[in-house]
Amino acid sequence: MKILVLKPSSLGDVVQALPVLRLLRQNFPQAGIYWWIDSALRALLEGDPDLTGLFLFERRRWSSPFHWDELLASVRQMRALKFDWVIDLQGLARSGLFAWLANGDFTVGLDDAREGARGFYDVAVPRPGYHTHAVEWYLEVLRQLRVPVHWNFTWLPVCKTAAAAVKSQWRTDAARWIALQPGARWTNKRWPVEYFAELVKGLAEDHPDVRFVILGGHEDGPLGGRIAQAEPERCLDMTGRTSLPAMIEWIRLSEILVTNDTGPMHVAAALGKPVVA
Repeated sequence: MKILVLKPSSLGDVVQALPVLRLLRQNFPQAGIYWWIDSALRALLEGDPDLTGLFLFERRRWSSPFHWDELLASVRQMRALKFDWVIDLQGLARSGLFAWLANGDFTVGLDDAREGARGFYDVAVPRPGYHTHAVEWYLEVLRQLRVPVHWNFTWLPVCKTAAAAVKSQWRTDAARWIALQPGARWTNKRWPVEYFAELVKGLAEDHPDVRFVILGGHEDGPLGGRIAQAEPERCLDMTGRTSLPAMIEWIRLSEILVTNDTGPMHVAAALGKPVVA
């Protein structure tokens, strides 16, 4: 049995799709399971215990005709594996096309009318209801494949190397931690940075044993710096200094995440951490 799952982006969406991987592995322990993912997110799934391998989608690089030979080589590699099932959890024209090009024995995807991807599938799975959560929609695909659905799995297993590095570098056991995520792709989804700083001041005064880790990418550096100035001795500004696995482990060891509507919010939810967003 060989299975290809297509869910290239974004961070939060890929995290929400991981229950599909966990349940596939539980039900097909000997299967070869591969994931098609944006190369920018490869660290999220690289080394995942339930995956056999990754196919990297080079979104920016392959937009140039000069690199289409690489795209074709990737498609040939997918087709050579002769997948039994191809599962498209993105539901857009690009992912639908790649699912079709993979030439598996059976292709299933989301019945999303936005870009007509359902035309590439053998079976398109409709959203059960307007308010159905994305995770439930993804799991509905498994039900169509007669794969039992339950919640007895670990959504995001510990990355031992990343967890050990975080703990050894920053003595995380010496304090209680609150994680902050001040950035977001869209500015209209951002809580004002001065509110984060005010929150840090108030919590630091009320809870002397609490420290704050500020998470985010390089572009969030100015936000992290402003927040850290509120309590320099109590804040660890990690904006632009963490890998995806390390970010996940920081959230895992923190007691709560205060965040905007962005990928780490979904990571915290998958880890069962309280979220203020």
